[in-house]
Amino acid sequence: MAYQKKSYVEHVAVRVKDIDWHIRFFRDALGMPIREVDGPRDNPKQVWTIGGVQLMADPDFATSEGPLAHLGVMTEDLDAALAEAYTWEGVAAMPQGRNWLALPDGLCVEVIQATGDSVASVLAVDPRA
Repeated sequence: MAYQKKSYVEHVAVRVKDIDWHIRFFRDALGMPIREVDGPRDNPKQVWTIGGVQLMADPDFATSEGPLAHLGVMTEDLDAALAEAYTWEGVAAMPQGRNWLALPDGLCVEVIQATGDSVASVLAVDPRA
């Protein structure tokens, strides 16, 4: 049985060599201020912007690996979503926890439990309006 609730991509995590440059670009060029910082503000390990970008400092990042670290998917019912996801062939748990999924082609997905009606509120926004 397919998952009957709704979900959305809450953040996209990308590896970057120069996190300070990327922070300035997303903030100053695109108007996406920082909402959370992991580590010291003057040398963060990672940051999250308002608008769904997670920047992960990785000075040794090799572009052949690809910059995408994972997708963060916000869902209305974490247990039901995971129960459905684990019925799919090739989906495996990751060491980070049962809500981290490794998909067959290498994509990693972090499934996150939403609170209240936040998923419905986000999905009600018409980005093209």
